[in-house]
Order: sequence, then structure tokens, then C-alpha cells
Amino acid sequence: MSLVLDKHFDNDRCRNYVNDILTVLHCHHYATLFTQLAIDARDIVNGTKILYETSEDIFSKTLTDYFNKNNISDKNERLKLAQEMFSAFGLGKIEMASLDENGGLVEMPVAHIDDGWLQKWGKFNSPVNYIGAGYVAAMLSASFDKPVRTYTVEEQESKVTGAAKTVLKVSV
Repeated sequence: MSLVLDKHFDNDRCRNYVNDILTVLHCHHYATLFTQLAIDARDIVNGTKILYETSEDIFSKTLTDYFNKNNISDKNERLKLAQEMFSAFGLGKIEMASLDENGGLVEMPVAHIDDGWLQKWGKFNSPVNYIGAGYVAAMLSASFDKPVRTYTVEEQESKVTGAAKTVLKVSV
């Protein structure tokens, strides 16, 4: 099965929808700004955790709804479609290096947040892709019928710290 995205703009409300889900279109400059805000607020309100968990919550619902609406139950098909959706939403490209229901590694040779960060500010001393990590947690939860917060995703390597690609470690 191929990913099907129904995109439309509601002129009366000035809102974008993808598969009937309200969607905010943004550029990497905007995404890096609110990521920097989350990093700045990490010690006050744990901003990075909020960004990660919000991403996980939203994408888990988005993916689960898509799988249910289209009667997709095969776990491998779900992972493949979630991988395509990551790219379709402009978040980059994910490669499932060694990944199964128990975790593993995900590689991002293209990561929207990381690439935007590098263009805007250059290298940084720690990873910044909380949105991508939250998406990967959601991708596994939705694909394997697990509740959100089942998976923990952490950046092991990051393009913003000088690595050739971003590598995420997934654990249960």
C-alpha cells in the first residue's frame, strides 16, 4: 500500500488539513526557533521533554488514525507508511537500521530540524531533534499497537554536533 495524503485548505478558516487533521506548515527556521526556546526552558519547565512528548502524542494519534481508517494491521506495512509519512510531513528521511518491536536504531540521513539548525546557527554542543525523536516513539507505538510512552528515543549521534547523520537509539 502507498501512502495517501488528502491535503486541502479551508479558505473560510484559513487552515491547512492533511487527512482531515489540522496541520501547521512551517519552515525549518521556525522549527529551530521553538526548539531553541524548548532548550532554553529545559531547566524551568523541562521544555525539551514537552516538545518530545507533544510530538509523540500528536504523531501517535495521526498514525493510529491513518492505520485504522485504512484497515492497515500489518506491522511492517505500518512502519513503512510511517517512514513515508515522516518525509511527507517534511521532517526528513528515516532509515530503520536495526529496528523491531523491542527497539533498535533509526538513522536520519536528512533531518529537517538538524539541517535547519546548522543553516541558522551552525554546530551545537548537544542534539536538538526532539520532534524527530518524538515522531519515532510515536511511529513504533502506532505500528506495534502500544500506548504512548512505551518507547524512549534518544539521539546517540547528531548532525548538529558534527556527525554525518543523526542516529536515534530506541528502547522499551
